[in-house]
Amino acid sequence: MGLILLEALLALFIFIAIVWWTMFSGRSKGELRQAQTPSEQPPKEAGGQVPGHTVSEAAPTSNPTPDETHR
Repeated sequence: MGLILLEALLALFIFIAIVWWTMFSGRSKGELRQAQTPSEQPPKEAGGQVPGHTVSEAAPTSNPTPDETHR
């Protein structure tokens, strides 16, 4: 019984060591940010805003209301 407990504790220790190693190894300041290519960036309007994103709080929605769907 003691041997099984010792083996289980050893397996737990190895598991925790692997998780610790993978979480905290690597770059000290995190991953480097990659610059987006022009094809990955969203298109901009003349005012510099992304199309479809308005600043006003009362932006119209294109989703029909439940009353409009049953007509």
